[in-house]
Amino acid sequence: MLREMKDSGIEWISDIPVHWRTEKLSRITNSYSGGTPSRNNEKYWIGGEIPWASSGEVNKEFIYETNEKITESGLNNSSAKLFPISTVIVALNGQGKTKGMSAILMIEASSNQSLVGFICNKEFLHYKFLYYCFKASYRFNRSYYAGGNNREGIAAGDLRKSKIPLAPVHEQQKIISFLDEKTYQIDSIIEKTKQSIEELKKYKQSLITETVTKGLYPGIEMKESGVKWIESIPKHWDLSYFKYEIYIRARLGWKGLKASEYVDKGIAFLSTPNIKGEYIDFNNVNYITRERYDESPEIKLSKNDVLLTKDGSTLGTVNIVRSLCEDATVNSSIAVLTPAVSLDAIYLYYLIMSDYIQNEIRVKKDGMGVPHLFQKDIKEFRLILPPLDEQIQISTYLDGKVQSINQIISNKDKLIFELENYKKSLIYEYVTGKKEVM
Repeated sequence: MLREMKDSGIEWISDIPVHWRTEKLSRITNSYSGGTPSRNNEKYWIGGEIPWASSGEVNKEFIYETNEKITESGLNNSSAKLFPISTVIVALNGQGKTKGMSAILMIEASSNQSLVGFICNKEFLHYKFLYYCFKASYRFNRSYYAGGNNREGIAAGDLRKSKIPLAPVHEQQKIISFLDEKTYQIDSIIEKTKQSIEELKKYKQSLITETVTKGLYPGIEMKESGVKWIESIPKHWDLSYFKYEIYIRARLGWKGLKASEYVDKGIAFLSTPNIKGEYIDFNNVNYITRERYDESPEIKLSKNDVLLTKDGSTLGTVNIVRSLCEDATVNSSIAVLTPAVSLDAIYLYYLIMSDYIQNEIRVKKDGMGVPHLFQKDIKEFRLILPPLDEQIQISTYLDGKVQSINQIISNKDKLIFELENYKKSLIYEYVTGKKEVM
């Protein structure tokens, strides 16, 4: 039997049951913004035992502990407030990452000024119903939470004046019980799926490492490698150095090139984000003029060039130019590696991706303040060198296996996406009364 509905007068809520109403948050909650004790006064922080939340903590959804704590003196001598258990907090900014997201305090806690806490009037509103309302509003009222650019915050006053759908309290409790059970079931499937994806990624990495260092033929006679991280390699394989088998180069500076010189159409100019995926992204790139491109002919890209990130947090990211439909070059964070005729490019790509080379890179990375891999470091990496025909066999085998694993991972990612959307839709439909808990 269909429920009798009425127009709520609020776009994101749409229709609600006739016996429900909408209400401003300011009429059914008390709310306070947080504050930050002075960082210059140690007595406000050192030895503190009062939990103090920042906007990033709303990712937890249910907050049982916080990353930082303040002292009682810090609480009393700042605009920070002590929120009771069951306060629903909402991030007012979070630089676009957590803005508009909400969580429930499961402990007494204070917060910084980027959060506002809502304490529900139990006569009219259950805190979990409000939490689910914020979840629904965030999903279907994103334009409100966007608030301009990513750094522009939500005004706490505007949030207090916003309206939510309000069911009778006994009906709120039924909805909460139903959604708690359903979201728990969905979240459990999502978590198991994520664990499965991590196991597949570990298996893929292990497969790559094992194959590029041991080959495709189990039981073959082995010899000690004399290489760190690797105990043995097939007896008929050789060892060399990157510097003898690979032409390694990178751009030294930009000769004054500025972002303002980028053009709408020109030479594809790859940066780290373009090589992070399974394939190089030639679509979402910046472009430079041909004159700038011609200034550095040594890093003009060709098919089978292997690209290796040598700077920053993504140091060690690797990809290969499998095809090249247009002229392209790289920025100064990426080294270009062109293998000699004795070395298959795809084999080299997988070798760099393996734990062996990644461990070598990690050692270099950990030994300096600002992560950077110098060309001289890359040149000294030991190269495991099977006969060329075996390299090609390994490349073909790994391409097939990795593609299959990646497809499974992609399917699981799609499942997670669909489950997340289903959960959000479920919350919306029940907290706005579109569906009734029977």
